Amino acid sequence: MNKPSILVVDDEPDNFDVIDTLLSTSDDFEQENQDYHLHYAASGKDAIAYLEAFQPDLILLDVMMPDMDGIEVCRRIKAMPKWSAVPIIVVTALTTKKDLAQCLFAGADDFISKPVNRLELTARVRSMIRIHQQYQQLATFNTQLEEMVQKRTAQLQNMLLEDALTKLPSRTLLVQELKASLQAGEASLALVYIDCDQFKLVNGSFGHAVGNQLLIAIAQRLQQHLCPNDLLARMGGDEFCFLLHQIDEESSIEPFLLKILQSFTQPFVVANCEIFITVCMGIALCKNSDRQAEELLQDADTAMYQAKLRGKDSHQIFDRQMHLAMFNRLILENDLQRALELQEFILFYQPIIQLQDQKLVGFEALVRWRSAERGMVSPAEFIPSMETTGLIVPVGMLVFKQACQQLYTWQQQGWTELTMSVNLSVRQFSCATLLADIDRILSETKANPANIKLEITESAIMESAETAIALTKELRSRHIQISIDDFGTGYSSLGYLHRFPVDNLKIDRSFVSQIQTENRNYHVVDTIIALSDQLGLAVIAEGIETKEQLEWLQKVGCKYGQGYLFNKPLPASEVERIYLQI
Repeated sequence: MNKPSILVVDDEPDNFDVIDTLLSTSDDFEQENQDYHLHYAASGKDAIAYLEAFQPDLILLDVMMPDMDGIEVCRRIKAMPKWSAVPIIVVTALTTKKDLAQCLFAGADDFISKPVNRLELTARVRSMIRIHQQYQQLATFNTQLEEMVQKRTAQLQNMLLEDALTKLPSRTLLVQELKASLQAGEASLALVYIDCDQFKLVNGSFGHAVGNQLLIAIAQRLQQHLCPNDLLARMGGDEFCFLLHQIDEESSIEPFLLKILQSFTQPFVVANCEIFITVCMGIALCKNSDRQAEELLQDADTAMYQAKLRGKDSHQIFDRQMHLAMFNRLILENDLQRALELQEFILFYQPIIQLQDQKLVGFEALVRWRSAERGMVSPAEFIPSMETTGLIVPVGMLVFKQACQQLYTWQQQGWTELTMSVNLSVRQFSCATLLADIDRILSETKANPANIKLEITESAIMESAETAIALTKELRSRHIQISIDDFGTGYSSLGYLHRFPVDNLKIDRSFVSQIQTENRNYHVVDTIIALSDQLGLAVIAEGIETKEQLEWLQKVGCKYGQGYLFNKPLPASEVERIYLQI
């Protein structure tokens, strides 16, 4: 291992000799740890000029020097990105609090009073060198980790562009191509959105393996009708979509639609079975390049559902009268507003488990909508609408209040160590009244903030990193814990973790679900856990569904987890019946 390099900056050469003597004069045991390369600079200008040559791991800096005093030298070095992390110990005869404060304000990391004492000098030098070496090791580790995550991110982005099952382009790629065509001014476009009729019967009768083989066969048959420069994508499930060019009017697309429908008159031979499938198609024609890609897709999707209402083997071209879907969305938004007024939102709680001994440590609060008219509504149906309308802010505060009330109730019953995790959406995190609302709710509910974990996404952090840092510092000053939700999916750089005051990382379920010995996610998750250990963060794995996933996470040292292997989200009454019996 290379000897640490120390740069001594002092206009008096005798002082350098003193430091050299003190650092080299020690008992035999200490001598093993006190082997340094000492370099000398007689002025501040020389010190700055010598940085590149000497590559110091530590700078011992005199304050009282002609031309440029030590405070100015310190200020300039700390302003240089390459050298700002090098620790500086000020060696000074000045001992007043004001003088020492000036040194610290200039960026000095420590100080030693003259005359220099050997024991004090060696101890402080050792400490600063050790801190600098640890910083360098962590920086190297983070660089390697960032490269690994960036590589994985690039791989995931490539995966997004190709459907894993059929090898067709994905929805993401179709949208990209559609946007590019519209931006280029192309107006003669058509989208043909295809949905297989009653495909669930195939999965239910033959199993998903046969269903997947059938989807591959359908994709191959559809590809036979793909013209050069056009595109066929799998949109997900049993849905496909053609992007067709040079379609000027409805009549020019009819022959194509007829060929697609006729191609499904012949059965598919899959797993030694003949399976007949019919399709419905929705068509959106673009005659104006000012249209948005997602709008066209929505039009085609809407038309496809209209076709399905007409029965099998149907197709429908979108027209403006089909804005019923938009009307239904408005109805949903109005119903959500009424649901807030009628207090129809309730909470379910998913257990969070300490993985090594599978002990219950807390819950994540998850919102549900129990509508008087619609019944129990899935979050997937109403959360996107709340995000779009901004209703997520008041509903989010309602969720936080209910979670705090429930936590206080359980703690009053004797479960004082339980934690409660609550999600904060991007809109909530940027709400100007967030801190005031949280303070008010904590005061009203009397919940212990130390047992509360707020979960925020990486996208919420990176929208305004500096603001996010300030806000989370305020939250932590209230003893609230901060977790980064879905870690590893939203931002490829990990540099912000050093500055961002967080307590926990939640590994996204997409990593956990793909954990296999031969899968690269093995290394990503392992590295994230190692980084968390370095930074003193707890790791929570989401979406644990199998014993194999649990055993692997236990092996790599993941501390906490949640998922259907342990239990699904439960109402409070079920939580108490299953977990909180005295």
